[in-house]
Amino acid sequence: MEPQFKRILLKLSGEVLAGEQKTGIDFNMVEIVCERIKKCVELGVEVGIVIGGGNFWRGRSSGNMDRTRADSMGMLATVINCLALCDTLEQMGVKSSVLTAVDMNKIAEPFTARGAKAHLENGEVVIFGAGTGSPFFSTDTGAALRAAEIGADVIFKATNVDGVYDSDPRTNPDAKKYDTLTHSEVLAKDLHVMDASAASLCRDNNINILVFNLNDPDNIVRAVMGEKIGTLVK
Repeated sequence: MEPQFKRILLKLSGEVLAGEQKTGIDFNMVEIVCERIKKCVELGVEVGIVIGGGNFWRGRSSGNMDRTRADSMGMLATVINCLALCDTLEQMGVKSSVLTAVDMNKIAEPFTARGAKAHLENGEVVIFGAGTGSPFFSTDTGAALRAAEIGADVIFKATNVDGVYDSDPRTNPDAKKYDTLTHSEVLAKDLHVMDASAASLCRDNNINILVFNLNDPDNIVRAVMGEKIGTLVK
């Protein structure tokens, strides 16, 4: 069986890398995720990754902090996670590059769509740091933007639930899971698959989103192979 996608954009939350400790980086969890990414690369899939920074910093955690400065701290937090992923992948023999939306030349390569595509075509995993490079935009929007810029076939949004529901399944046992949705339905029903800016960007650029549970990391490979998991937004 062949992979169903040539180029994917994997969106991870920073909390995924924290594992059970809930904050910082649990390198055992990083290795588990990277092993599955390596499998995707070995299958011939080109992989781009956007990761959040919530394991270090989430919003204006101090309450009254200036939003622009708080978001800048969040961008830096994502770069820490990117470097951790990159180092772990390279120790596994997977060529990887970190490209950042904010110039930090001594740490990572500045993002350009052309450079990212060249790395992907060369078989490298490309990890995008610092979100969009601007405050007031989430890493979900960063993922949608990068997916559009590199021409990704799909965004894989790996979460802690097994798809999209009409209400929170953790608090409502009668919550209904959707197998498929349209982008317009996501926006009209305010389903919080991604924030509205990200969902609109995906709709306008015809980018599908597959939402699935990362509690089983093998779901990354299952998704690449086209198995019916999670919820597909198209």
